[in-house]
Amino acid sequence: MDKYLIIKTRDEFLRIKINDILYLEADRNYTKLMLTEGIQFTFAINIGKIEEMFERQVLESKKMLVRVGKSFIINKNYILQINLPKQKLLLLTPGGKPRELVVSKEPLKMLKDTLELEALKQTKDVNEDDYSNR
Repeated sequence: MDKYLIIKTRDEFLRIKINDILYLEADRNYTKLMLTEGIQFTFAINIGKIEEMFERQVLESKKMLVRVGKSFIINKNYILQINLPKQKLLLLTPGGKPRELVVSKEPLKMLKDTLELEALKQTKDVNEDDYSNR
C-alpha cells in the first residue's frame, strides 16, 4: 500500500507518494520539493516544518527519507554515489536521470557512515538467514 505525504497551505493541497520524492531542499523560509519525474514544487514552509509533517503522517518515511545537514532531506532509495572530497551526493531517478547535490562534508560523512552500517547489518542478517536454513 502506498504511503502519502499531505502538504497543506492556505492556498494549496498536495498529496505525494513518499516513494516519488527524490529530495527536499531548504531555501530560507521556503522548501523546494523535487519528485523523481522531475516535477518541482516550492512551498512557503521551512524544511523543519516539512520534516515534522513526515514524522506525524508517515512513520515508514523515516526508513526512506533522511535529513542531510540543514539543507536537504533525501530519499535513500535513490542514492547512487557519495563523494566526500568533492562534497557531492549523486541521486539516480527510476528513469535513469542523475541529480547531483552539493552537501556539506560533515553531514555527508554521517550519511555515508549510516548507510555503511545499514549495509553491514543487511549483509549480516542475510548471512545469518543462510546459516540458519542449513
